[in-house]
Amino acid sequence: MEITKELLEKVAKNSRLELTEEEEKEFLPQLKEILESFKKLDQADVQNLSASFQPIFIKNITRDDIPEPCLSQEEALQNTNLKKDGFFKGPKTI
Repeated sequence: MEITKELLEKVAKNSRLELTEEEEKEFLPQLKEILESFKKLDQADVQNLSASFQPIFIKNITRDDIPEPCLSQEEALQNTNLKKDGFFKGPKTI
């Protein structure tokens, strides 16, 4: 594919960019260079590779949900002074 001024203008239009003549002259060689770099990927041998939709293996890092004994009401309230009738006491709300 040949990189032309028309292609650059089309890419700019699709990107909703309004380029000046000066910017087009500056970006055209840069776009050519970028696309040349991507041509190197065409040389990679990928025939025997399976498609990878997630490049990093994802695993569940949470623990199993196993019931365990929890704190008693007295243990949960032992470090607070803000308690009343066996519950945490909070600010009054309207």
